[in-house]
Amino acid sequence: MARATSTATAATAATAATEPSAEDATGAAVGTALRRKRVRALRAGPLAAVLTAALVVALTAAVSLGAVDIPPGEVWRVVGRRITGQHPAPGTRDLIIWQLRVPRALLAAVVGAGLGVVGTAVQALVRNPLADPFLLGISSGASLGAVGVIVLGSGLGLSLTIGGIAGITVSVAAFLGALAAFSLVWVLARRGGGFSPLRLVLAGIGIGQFLTGLTSYLVLQTGDEQQTRGVLFWLMGSLSGATWGQLAVPAAAVVLGTVLLQGRARGLNAMLMGDETAAGLGIDVARLRREIFAVTSVLTGVLVAVSGAIGFVGLMVPHVCRMLVGGDHRRLLPLSALTGAVLLVVVDLLARTALDGQEVPIGVVTALLGAPTLLYLLDRRLERN
Repeated sequence: MARATSTATAATAATAATEPSAEDATGAAVGTALRRKRVRALRAGPLAAVLTAALVVALTAAVSLGAVDIPPGEVWRVVGRRITGQHPAPGTRDLIIWQLRVPRALLAAVVGAGLGVVGTAVQALVRNPLADPFLLGISSGASLGAVGVIVLGSGLGLSLTIGGIAGITVSVAAFLGALAAFSLVWVLARRGGGFSPLRLVLAGIGIGQFLTGLTSYLVLQTGDEQQTRGVLFWLMGSLSGATWGQLAVPAAAVVLGTVLLQGRARGLNAMLMGDETAAGLGIDVARLRREIFAVTSVLTGVLVAVSGAIGFVGLMVPHVCRMLVGGDHRRLLPLSALTGAVLLVVVDLLARTALDGQEVPIGVVTALLGAPTLLYLLDRRLERN
């Protein structure tokens, strides 16, 4: 009997030695997570370099290709002469490159970067990976504000055209519209004293559709068939007619907004864990939320004023970057800006060149890319639940 007992004890000890305990399994899982985090952190630098090179290539292709194809070497010669202050070369190609295509390509990069940054910040703000300015109704509010000013100006005999002298007025109206729309969505999402990310998205979709209907009604009241067609095309997303004068305000807004959000990366990281956890880490959650709220509204308003409502970029870009470098906003924000810039430059190039003699609105192309992405994300969330 004693021999059987000792044999069983030895077998149990051997099994315990070969099978990991629960504590060992937990430690291994934590170690694996830390290793993945370190790998993603090390990956951020080379990825930023690759994205920067890709942006240069995309910008070159965007300036080179079009109704008149221009060799990349000539593109860089013209840009070099202009930057160094040399006398421009005679001929129409210099005009096409510097006055038409370079401003448009740069504006596409600026808008794409801004949408990527805004999408990243909004998803952290509402703790919902399905959030973006388009789904939350922010873009619809900005569009209503901009179109309202244009239509009212037209009714008063003023030339409040998009990108014209009154471009700042249109941008201010777009910002106020974005701020009002986001405020209304936020209030609806927090009814009853709680906060529901699902209710936020549903409220954003509902408010966005309502504001889109109001915008369409205003457009139909212009009484100018040509202006109606132009505004409707712009509402679907367009960078046509981009000029150097349009570039300064959105570029400054995107740079300043990205810097401000980057300075609050630690707070954004903490907010992903919930308000109580963030407050326990010393974060003033209410103040941080107001700041992110204001920055994202300003950026959305400025971007919509120059490009219309371009959907899904703010949804796709953060997810792609998060899969590559993780959820740390210190790395996520700058990489989202670079990825958004590359994406929209390529999309704008496709919109210009996909159909001979006809330009496709940018929003159509981004919807074709973004809708499947949204369905995929929804499917993944359902599987997890």
